[in-house]
Amino acid sequence: MTKRILLLTGTPGVGKTSVLLRIVESLKAKGYKVGGMVSREVRVGGGRVGFEILDLNTGKKGWLAHVGQKQGRQVGRYRLNLGDLAGIGVEAITNAATGSDVIIIDEIGPMELCSPKFKEAVRKAAESPKLIIGVVHWKAADSLIAEIKGRDDAEVHLLTLENRGSLHGLVFRQALDFLSGTPRE
Repeated sequence: MTKRILLLTGTPGVGKTSVLLRIVESLKAKGYKVGGMVSREVRVGGGRVGFEILDLNTGKKGWLAHVGQKQGRQVGRYRLNLGDLAGIGVEAITNAATGSDVIIIDEIGPMELCSPKFKEAVRKAAESPKLIIGVVHWKAADSLIAEIKGRDDAEVHLLTLENRGSLHGLVFRQALDFLSGTPRE
């Protein structure tokens, strides 16, 4: 059975978002409408200063977390911007669940899980019939992560330095297999 929820995980810096974005571009090239959110690290002068949120459909950007942010819950050396997470990230996931062929969620991790609205959007996406391709933090312990990973229709792929050149192709083929059996909107 082809799985509907395809998840990538791996250690920090191994290239999970890069592999995910390659899959997104490959699906778009095949004519599929891909929506959802991506979190990308932002570096200044060689050092990471925060994480940006990107709505894949609209191109709208905001901050998930930043070292210079004065307010918000602290996670590590960053302060969260739950307003941007809700207004951009959650909205992107919700819109993708109704208007796209594929829902992208990057990442289900410690920062994002601080938002009840994010958790609710991920749960609703998981309950939808749409294909989900996402990134799950490699060691975060949360009931939502356990719930998503434990689903019969989910598969988790561990990205490593050894397989990061080939995992894109495997997940892309799995996505196409699922989508070919799903009526397009």
